Amino acid sequence: MNDKLIAIAGPLEQTEFLLADEDVLIGRDPEAAIHLNDPSVSRRHCLIRPEEGRYILRDLNSHNGTWVNGVAVKEHVLAHGDQIAVARSVFVYSAKGADILVRPEVTESADVQGVEFSTVEHAETLFRNPEKMLAEARSMKLDRQLKVILEVNRKAAALRQPEALQQALLDAAFELTPAESAAVLLYDQPDSPPSAVVGQHRSALPTNNVQVSRTIVRRVLAERVAVLARDVTADQALKNLQSLAAFGSRSILCVPLLSRQHCLGVLYLDVRSPGVVFDQSHLETLTGVAGVIGLSLENALDFQRMQAQAELLRADLDQDRSIVGDSPALKKVRETIAKVAASETTVLILGESGTGKELAARAVHRNSSRAEKPFVAVNCATLAENLLESELFGHEKGAFTGAVAAKKGLLEAADGGSVFLDEIGELPLTVQAKLLRVLQEREFTRLGSTRPVRVNIRLIAATNKDLRAAAAAGAFREDLWHRLNVISVKMPPLRERTEDIGLLAAYFLAKSATRCRRRVLGFSAEARVALQQYDWPGNVRELENAIERAVVLGSEPEVQVGDLPETIWEGAPVSASPSPMTYHAALRQAKQKIVMQALDLAGGNYTEAARRLGVHVTYLHRLMHSFNVKPGTKSKEIA
Repeated sequence: MNDKLIAIAGPLEQTEFLLADEDVLIGRDPEAAIHLNDPSVSRRHCLIRPEEGRYILRDLNSHNGTWVNGVAVKEHVLAHGDQIAVARSVFVYSAKGADILVRPEVTESADVQGVEFSTVEHAETLFRNPEKMLAEARSMKLDRQLKVILEVNRKAAALRQPEALQQALLDAAFELTPAESAAVLLYDQPDSPPSAVVGQHRSALPTNNVQVSRTIVRRVLAERVAVLARDVTADQALKNLQSLAAFGSRSILCVPLLSRQHCLGVLYLDVRSPGVVFDQSHLETLTGVAGVIGLSLENALDFQRMQAQAELLRADLDQDRSIVGDSPALKKVRETIAKVAASETTVLILGESGTGKELAARAVHRNSSRAEKPFVAVNCATLAENLLESELFGHEKGAFTGAVAAKKGLLEAADGGSVFLDEIGELPLTVQAKLLRVLQEREFTRLGSTRPVRVNIRLIAATNKDLRAAAAAGAFREDLWHRLNVISVKMPPLRERTEDIGLLAAYFLAKSATRCRRRVLGFSAEARVALQQYDWPGNVRELENAIERAVVLGSEPEVQVGDLPETIWEGAPVSASPSPMTYHAALRQAKQKIVMQALDLAGGNYTEAARRLGVHVTYLHRLMHSFNVKPGTKSKEIA
């Protein structure tokens, strides 16, 4: 069919998208055919689907709705010229072989001299005088204009999209005046560039911009007045103004868009044909219409801002801020999660214990289309084989001793959602076989039953083991390993993202201080150094536990190094400053001396040295690592 969408507003403005014989997804999803990186846009916002030679637009239960020609729709058959609004982005649907009027750009002149206008009216006075407007309307020769005013009022009450309201104002301007070009310019601040601009010609002039006079616009904004320049060429104050001469403007009308508190922007109209001018009735009528639209436009803009704030909060929750850190390694994890979440593919999360594998699994679920459905987490290492099978798949009454009633398994409980199997490397081989069938057929049987149960689940698994090696050794099914390893996410250990330690420590400090109802301002310099120097074999979980311990045991406004576990501050470097040695520094030196002497007496044998010291050999290795002493070093070699 080769129809197309043309972006006329938003971040993709002036971009064309060809429509073919396949679905076109529009949304915040990175995999969407039309990707809109806008928090007001839902991840899967709407879809355009070809059906029987036409295109159907369907809203996908988006948060802010999909709008066609200013009306919210759930499903709509697209017609040539339809305008589709998705948050702040607007697209025009163009049927093959049909001409489409693409909005021209709006440019402001750089006027260099003052301008006197033939008519300047205070817009607020006109807006507050509806009797005069009605009297003018009754005297109109063509009641079509009265119908236009009534239609504008109807749209002002019904439309919620700022873009649709601006278009309604442009349409009214062309109906009520002889304007040849028109523009609506919105401003956040009077002295700043416009925040939104919509321009249009009465006739198709695709190569011409809509040009406006900066001097006129700024005066209307600053003084809240309506300005009418009847005949630019005949007015001594205007005819020598270079910018207006360059435009070819012959008559200009500019009215403010007034809200309750301030001036939102202006409606600027221009005529270039000889003998055609704006008059007083045009000024008064358009000022009143703009006033009505201004009130509705303020409400629409406020609503749009609130929607954007709500989407920012929702997006913030979607990203799962418990995954704290800005390191390149963690950014890569977030990018991978964002990509895989939108699919239905099985995900395998790899990483050492304590790196946050379950947090990553929850982030995948929360960012998927299953976010509103259950997330069921199972730790495969904590349940015995017979209990694990019953917990996962359920059982019938009498299936085993103690099965006094039928029970649904966790897979059934998660129907429609996601199942997270932590430590999947600990699954017994018999359970692995049943799980493989679930992945292949999406069905299983309860214990004690022969009737298959079908489920719609997404499996997310995690392990700290090398499953490839386990499969080679026969401890894990190779076919299950291949089924799981479609997409893998590697959670980096904390020692590989040391730049995140400060952020994580501050996050856990605030969390623990709130829970313990203690006011803790931060960390002492020595404590920060100790946290940064430690290698964190227990990863993020160990850091969280260390901070919680420090908050519970500490009594100072800041966490001191002595509030942290010994294994952390033992490895911190001794200060080279000439100030007196601190207690903790002296204690580290004494420990190092004792350990080195024990190793000397044991001839460098760690097991024997650990026996002499009365500690576990693993703890001794950790001590030596924290002292930053190479194996085989003699105590006399330590300064």
